[in-house]
Amino acid sequence: MVSNRKQETTEKIITTAIDLFSENGYKGVTTEEIAREAGFSEKTLFRHFQSKQNLLEKAIDRYHYGEEMRTIFESKLVWSLKEDLELISQNYHRIMFQNRKLLKMLMKIGENVPGIHQYSHRHPELLKEYLTNYFEEMKNRGKIIPIDPEKMAITFLYMNFGFANGRMNGDASFKEGEFEKLLNASITLFIRGLTP
Repeated sequence: MVSNRKQETTEKIITTAIDLFSENGYKGVTTEEIAREAGFSEKTLFRHFQSKQNLLEKAIDRYHYGEEMRTIFESKLVWSLKEDLELISQNYHRIMFQNRKLLKMLMKIGENVPGIHQYSHRHPELLKEYLTNYFEEMKNRGKIIPIDPEKMAITFLYMNFGFANGRMNGDASFKEGEFEKLLNASITLFIRGLTP
């Protein structure tokens, strides 16, 4: 019961902070405002997070994609290039779009918060590592051409990041329906370039 209440408090403070940060910027919001808007005292906020930056870091850990993507790589791959890359991309885009407030906020913060860029970059680094290992294994199985797995991971990651960024920013090319067609066409081209 206590741990459920603690988890609910933590979630409420994190989601409130993300909303306020995305509206007013990181520096434009105080911990007092976050606590009040979430329905708690500032003392409760500090008991759960110790500092404003720690709160931001916990939001990144909670709503970014590192952990969810790890589960996909560990248990859902079928070692079919088309099926796997579609699954990876679909889940990446689902998570990115679902967490677009946090991601837009992180892009705005940039280097204004010491160490936050490096902290948030851990998630893309993890995904790059998972993709590199995947392409290495596919190469070992003879399912893709002999190519540098890390370069393929970076290329695939940035292709998807570009799509996610365009979609988050409301680019007309990335409206629903069109987005899926464009993404699938890009994955098909990517697969064609890797297939022996």
